[in-house]
This record gives sequence, C-alpha cells and structure tokens, in this order.
Amino acid sequence: MGDEHFPGVEDRDDENERAQESARKRGLRGLLVDTTPLKYSPVFARLWVGTSVSQIGAQLTIVAVGLHIYELTHSTLAVSLVALWALGPMILAGFLGGALADRFDRRTVALVTAVVAWLSIGTLTGIAFLGVSATWPYYALAAVNAASATIMGAARGAIQPRLLPTQLLPAAAALGGITMGLAITVGPAIAGVMVASVGFAWTYLVDAVLFAGAFLGILGLPPMLPERAEAGDAEAAASSGTQPTNRGAAFLREVGASFASVGESLRFLRTAPNVRATFVFDLVAMIFGTPRVVFPAAAALVLGGGAVTVGLLTAAFAVGALLSSLFSGPLGSVRRQGRAVTGAIASYGAFTALFGAVLLGTMVLAPNPVGTEREAILPALVLAAIALAGCGASDNVSAVFRTTILQAAAPDEVRGRMQGLFYVVVAGGPRIGDLLAGAIATAIALWAPALIGGLVIVALMAVMARVYGGFQRYDALDPTP
Repeated sequence: MGDEHFPGVEDRDDENERAQESARKRGLRGLLVDTTPLKYSPVFARLWVGTSVSQIGAQLTIVAVGLHIYELTHSTLAVSLVALWALGPMILAGFLGGALADRFDRRTVALVTAVVAWLSIGTLTGIAFLGVSATWPYYALAAVNAASATIMGAARGAIQPRLLPTQLLPAAAALGGITMGLAITVGPAIAGVMVASVGFAWTYLVDAVLFAGAFLGILGLPPMLPERAEAGDAEAAASSGTQPTNRGAAFLREVGASFASVGESLRFLRTAPNVRATFVFDLVAMIFGTPRVVFPAAAALVLGGGAVTVGLLTAAFAVGALLSSLFSGPLGSVRRQGRAVTGAIASYGAFTALFGAVLLGTMVLAPNPVGTEREAILPALVLAAIALAGCGASDNVSAVFRTTILQAAAPDEVRGRMQGLFYVVVAGGPRIGDLLAGAIATAIALWAPALIGGLVIVALMAVMARVYGGFQRYDALDPTP
C-alpha cells in the first residue's frame, strides 16, 4: 500500500471542491458521517471493524477491573490505584512503542502487542475463575494490558495514513470517534449487567472473545515497514547480496536504535509548530477541563440521584461524541483545520463552564444545607447532561482535526513516535486535570473546577489564536509540520 499513487495538491483541491458540491446536493445525507474510507480501502474497513469490536471489550474490562478491586477492598482509593499503576507503563509504552513503530514492520509491532494484550486478558480471566483475592495481580495485568494497547494504538495510528489518501483522513478520524463513542457507551453498560448477573470471570472472558476483532483487523494488513526503513532495506540489498550472519544481534541493535530515536522525535517537534500545537492545545483542554472527579459528590449532594446520576453524566459525554461523529459529514471539507481545533476547544471550554454554572445555580436555588444524599433534581440533571454532551461533541470534533493534522503533516519516518506521544498526552493530561480539579473543588466548591476551568480554556484559546497564527492558517490541502 505504501507505493500507491495518491492525488497531489491540485488534484486534492479539485476533489475537495467536488466533494463540497456533492455534499450540498445530498442535503441531509451530506451531514452524516462519510463512509468513503470503508469503501476506498477494504483493508482499512477490516481494521476499523476489528478495532471497534475489540474496543467494546476493552471498555468492558476497564470497568470490570475497577468493580472487582472495589469488591475485594471496599476502597475508592484502591480503585483509583488501577489508573495510577497503569500510568507509568502507558507513558513509557507511548514513547518506546512509537519508536518501535518507526523502526520495524508496523503490522508486526501491532500483532505482537495484540498477542501480549490478549494474554493479559486471558490471565485476568484465569485468576478470576480461580478466585484469586490478592489485588496486585489485577493491578499488574491491567497495567500490562494498558501498555500493550498503547503500543498497538500507536502502530495503528501510523498505519492508517498509508491505507488512505490525505483527503479521507478526517472521515477516518470521525469513524474512529464512532468507535470510541460506541465503546464508552456500550462497554460499561455490558460490564455492569454482566458483573451483576454472571460475575467478573465471565465478564473478562467476553473481552477475551471480543479481542479476536483486533486480530481480524491486524492480520488483514499488508507488511508495513516505515518508508525510511524500506529505503534502507533497498540500499542494503543493492550493496550486498548476503544476509546478516547474526539476526539476533542485528535485531537488538535495531531495538536499541529505536529507543535512542525517542530524543530525535522531540527534536523534530521543535521544528514542527503545527504538530506541536496539536499537543499544546489538547493539553490546555484536558488540564483545565476535566471535572469528572466531582461527578460522585455532585451526584450525591447537588444534582441528586447518586450512582445513577454519575452514570448518566458519564454517558452524556460519550453520547455527545458519538452524535458528533455520526453527523461529521461536513468536517471533510474544512481546510483551516488548525482554526477548527481552536474553535472546537473554545466550545469545549464554554460547555464545561456551562456544566459548572448548572452546579452553581443548583446550589444557590436548591441548597442542601444538611449535606446528605438527595433525590435527583430533574431540570438540573437534564441541563448538566446537555452541557456534558456538548463537551463530548466539541472534544470529538477537536480530536478529528488534531488526529488528521498529526497523521497528514508528520513525515512517515516519525509518524509512529508522534502517535506514541499522542498517547502519552492523552494518558497524562487528564490525570493532571483530575488533580487540579480535585484541589480546586476542595479549596473552593464543587462548581468551581468546571466553571473556572471552562472560562480559562475560552480565554486561553482567544490568546493562543493570536500566538499560534501559523496554526490558524494551516491548510489541509498543503499539510506542513
């Protein structure tokens, strides 16, 4: 697939104009998600379907592990340690996994890490059936699974631009939004029902079965060496007709070179302002706009409804992301994608602030001076859910364009490392946001993290729109790092 001819800038410009005209003629159909990538590349279609199925299982296990740890310990702190145990391995896997994807056959990297992830799920299933009550094996296996998934995701992200032309990358990213929206919505719901009805072991087993989808997508890929590696192989073959005498030593040298290349990727970022901006803008949104740590207390003391309300607030974000993907048709015709990222994150901040305002208004209009759990206040709950759905939709639109810029503008030889860094930002940013939100809520009030953080995001986007002028002028028809 790497040597296919894709349209040049002029061709893409003409195709883009035809696509916009076609969308106008289709009317409502033009608003719906563009499924052209699935038709253009059967290989991509298999990868997307396989990823969608396996992601539902992944979310199922994430929820089940948390519930399992709580049943064993009856400690919320112990549940939070699942994420803490996984954070370090995920960050390490993001850096090193991306480097491996830029050095070796990306199909092989994805396949090997898929096997490791599947084995970790299988081991979880086994120890759950055996009734193991020690918590450390569950922490360790969840961390192995998260790290493997990070490397596999970085490899898949680097593979995708080799399967599709640049103009179809926004549509592919929107299809990815559908994958995650469905996974976050359906996976936890299935986990709750299965844990309550058949127990943890059978719930893990379902994930192990669904994970077969990941193998389906990866096995259908062609060999996918990075372009620089392909050129190096060709040069080596031309200069020598002999094979390496010690393949093991050669492999270890390649692995060492992969690790050393992590620093090279950071040097690349210094010369790639548009790629760098995708990370900076996303960090602003995640650090100042992550109020999920207040959901339990807000559900119990402000909005009412307890655990049911927490589930509704969490689902509202996912539903917003899913709906924005389903109606993502017009996104493929947007050329100023940096400007679109800025607008989407500003919108995310505004909806986050609206959620905080709902909490503040409820505390003023329907105070709970006793500080005990209360029945759900329906109007406030509806407004809060709408605000969070808006957050989910805005975040997904931002993700579509950030993903597209990252895949289109980064050269193939560093694309794996950029995808790995993307996972590092995604893993680390929300954790910092959780700490900041918890500190602000403790120091001020439950409404403060969302309201203050949302307004800070809007203000920073206004400033950054001026500071990052080149990013605002980024043209999808002429992608530059």
